[in-house]
Amino acid sequence: MRLMKMIPPLLKWKLRVFSIQRVVFWSLVGIFGLSFAATAADFDEESDVKKWQEIAVLMPAAPRKESLIPFYVSAATENLFFIDGATLSVGEDGVVRYVLIVQAAGGARNISYEGMRCLTRERRIYASGRLDGTWSKSRNNEWEKVRDAAANRQYAELFLEYFCPGGTIARSADEVRSALKVGLHPDNRR
Repeated sequence: MRLMKMIPPLLKWKLRVFSIQRVVFWSLVGIFGLSFAATAADFDEESDVKKWQEIAVLMPAAPRKESLIPFYVSAATENLFFIDGATLSVGEDGVVRYVLIVQAAGGARNISYEGMRCLTRERRIYASGRLDGTWSKSRNNEWEKVRDAAANRQYAELFLEYFCPGGTIARSADEVRSALKVGLHPDNRR
């Protein structure tokens, strides 16, 4: 108490104002901190609601020879690669779906119905084609990264040159078909 009597009145007033300012400052920090935490929680909830959902996938008709579009992969392989233009689609879920035919030099063919997500640079196989034109659903439902490697180079080629030019999904199946026919997507410049 004695100490307070010794402090001049102007200084006492400044100390009180300073104390009030500190209380106001820390109150505001608390309010804004809670507000920020609530906003961050709302953002997390919104992102949970907007998580990607794949649309229902229906198996296409068996590929027909007249709708096959060849595409070049690499000089390192003797295999021939085709996309069935009739099965190409660009889905509302951001997936390009297509039938891929890989024909080995000896004539053997692998046929698969697949999807590619440009946003995540992933692909998956929905089904494998049978000789009688029916489909055998894939047991693996996982999406795999598209890698630019010598093995399975066709996926990187499709991703980079036709389906996802510049990492962005093609606007339509017609755009992809045209790009395959000319050998390069118009948005890709070499």
